[in-house]
Amino acid sequence: MAVTVTAAAAKHINSYLGSRGKGEGIRVGVRTSGCSGMAYVLEFVDEVVVEDTVFEDAGVKIFIDPKSLVYLDGIELDFVKEGLNEGFKFNNPNASAECGCGESFTV
Repeated sequence: MAVTVTAAAAKHINSYLGSRGKGEGIRVGVRTSGCSGMAYVLEFVDEVVVEDTVFEDAGVKIFIDPKSLVYLDGIELDFVKEGLNEGFKFNNPNASAECGCGESFTV
C-alpha cells in the first residue's frame, strides 16, 4: 500500500500547515457524492485518530481512514496551476472514470 505526494503538493501542504501554526498533516478520504459517485475529501489533521493509516512522503504526513483506504491505495496527490486556477489533483489508479471537473470518481 502506498500514498504519495508530489513536490508541489508537499510545498503547498507545508505552507498551509505553517500558516495555521498547527497540524500533524492532512487527511484524505472519500465520501459518496458528486456526479460520478464518490468525491475526495481533504482536511487538516490536528489530532491523530488511532484507526487511520499514516503515510509519510516528501515530508508530509497523509492520514487515511480505514473505509477510504481501499479506494485510495496507490493515489498520488499533486498540486497544479492551470491558468488562473489552482488546486489539488488526485492521480488515482483505482478510478475507472472521473467526472469532467475531476473531483468525483467511480471505481
